Parts: sequence; C-alpha cells; structure tokens
Amino acid sequence: MIKIICVGKVKENFFNEAIKEYQKRLTKYTKLEIIELPDYNYDSKKTLEAEGKNILSKIRDKDFVITMEIKGNNLSSEEFSSFIDKNISNNITFVIGGSNGLSYDVLKRSDYKLSFSALTFPHQLFRVILLEQIYRSFKIINNESYHK
Repeated sequence: MIKIICVGKVKENFFNEAIKEYQKRLTKYTKLEIIELPDYNYDSKKTLEAEGKNILSKIRDKDFVITMEIKGNNLSSEEFSSFIDKNISNNITFVIGGSNGLSYDVLKRSDYKLSFSALTFPHQLFRVILLEQIYRSFKIINNESYHK
C-alpha cells in the first residue's frame, strides 16, 4: 500500500484531473490513499509544529516513511522503481510538507529522505509529479512499456 500525506488543498481543476487519472491508473498495481491536511497561517514555527503534529497523527508505527525534501537523496526512475519494489511490503508513506517545510519531529520520523530535484515546485504540481513517478515505477517493475 502507498499513502501520500500532503499539506494543503489542490485548488486548480487541471491538477485535480491529473491526480484522479494517476489514482485510477495505480489501482491496477497497489492500494493508494491520499491524505490532504490543512495548511496553517501562523508564524512559521507555530505552523511547522501544528502541521507536524497533524502529519504524525496519520502515520502508523509500521509505515515506511519517505519525506520529500530538497536536500534528500536523488534517484533515477529505475532506481526509484527498485526502491518502491523493495519497500512496498512495508506500507510506504510519502510526506509532502507545506510551504514552510517539515517539522523536526516529522524529519526525525522519516525512514528515507527523497528529492526529485533541487528546484522548488508548487505543492499541487509536485503531488502530480510524485504520482506520475510512482506509476512509472510500477510500469518498470512489471516490465510494461511507458517509462522511456
């Protein structure tokens, strides 16, 4: 099972349509749960703490937690698919933080820090990118055409 915990709502319809499409495609390969948490408008420290507590409340002890971080590890699509294949039995939970990042407690809970780029992406767009890469991974794992 794959769970994606993300801070903030997707407002643009075109992002929602892309998310729905990848959710539909992924049903062939895995159970997928997307948990959308509210973002807060406190000062940055209070916001990080509030969002962090909310994120941690959605993570189970047995989940393999991957935090999405600019300074995380970079993997190719093939390496990412091997990583997914190796860890899928552990209930993989991806965490996408809000605009202030992730709290210390969430970072401490992380089992693996992953980055798709040193660039900063809008959170709504990044959710689509993550879903596409997860889908691509399952296509690679199953030796199906798509990924090239």
